[in-house]
Amino acid sequence: MKFAWIDIRSVSADQRAALVEAAVHARIDGIVDDGPEILATLPPTVRKVLAAPTPGHGTAEGWDGYDVLLTEVTDDDGLAVLQGRALEGQDSVAAHVPVTDDSSLTLACSAARALPYTAVTFKDPTKIPLEIVIAAADKAPGQLICRADSLEEAKIILDVLEKGSEGILLAPKSVAEVLELAELLQTDTPPLTLTQLTVESIEHSGLGDRVCVDTCSYLHKDEGILVGSYSHGFILCSSETHPLPYMPTRPFRVNAGALQSYVLGTDNRTNYLSELGAGDTALAVSTTGRTRRVVVGRVKLESRPLLTIKTRADDGTLVSLAVQDDWHVRVLGPGDAVRNVTELTQGDQLMGYLATDQRHVGWPVGEFCVEK
Repeated sequence: MKFAWIDIRSVSADQRAALVEAAVHARIDGIVDDGPEILATLPPTVRKVLAAPTPGHGTAEGWDGYDVLLTEVTDDDGLAVLQGRALEGQDSVAAHVPVTDDSSLTLACSAARALPYTAVTFKDPTKIPLEIVIAAADKAPGQLICRADSLEEAKIILDVLEKGSEGILLAPKSVAEVLELAELLQTDTPPLTLTQLTVESIEHSGLGDRVCVDTCSYLHKDEGILVGSYSHGFILCSSETHPLPYMPTRPFRVNAGALQSYVLGTDNRTNYLSELGAGDTALAVSTTGRTRRVVVGRVKLESRPLLTIKTRADDGTLVSLAVQDDWHVRVLGPGDAVRNVTELTQGDQLMGYLATDQRHVGWPVGEFCVEK
């Protein structure tokens, strides 16, 4: 689980109370300050991170109510002091290492391998030094925290080397940034409980517009995206990871369906396929319900003959999907079975998902609505 520390040292006095209240409400992991005045008022659910300028300072003004003592470290001697404390069993030890050159990068790597917490600030905008620290500390038990100057940079930091740093250190400019940061930290997508759908009919529907969703990720053979004509039910459409006789595989693509179809995304929200575009986020789903966020790199909308697939769940729910009427378009069935849509027959089993809520502009809402 990713976490964040909010640094209020540079925040103006009139904004501090609001930012701290927002951080507590948003369940931010820790608050960083250089004195006990605000830290001492925090509830036990928020980590009190006291900043000290040098290892020799120890505590500020004799206050020892902190959870973590974040000490500025710029040389091997300073790191040795903190290493000694860590070896004595002090789990509150943390170093802040400004990385400006090769020697300070080496120092940051050493700290990340030896200490319970290591915060790093990089002078240059490149993320190569962060990659090096992440790799150096990969098997270490401590937590790596990287300072971000903005939410945009925080997004990048969380994905460096596919794993990012464990924590983000940010001095927010507003309450809104605190709340946005809390949302950003929700990097894991929960699994879905898929259901088996039984094919009732397949009908040739004539010419229409269908959408291919090209992601920026390699989709696995058991993955696709959930698409449906109704907001309450979706069919798992396969990626083009599987070999085809007349064309190369495109492991980033899902030939998803007609442009009016719903696609299930993150946070239990749907979009129309027509709404997706480059830079948007989609939800890749496996036949076992495993999910992950993927970035959309391109959407292709073209006119093609369409095929309407109607299925029914065990509870009687009707789930329908219009797809391109072609053999190479595929959906997924139980046991990772890959089924060509033109070869589906009545009684075939497909994997799908049933949503309990109706939708308004993609958001779930408890209202009366009939789709048919």
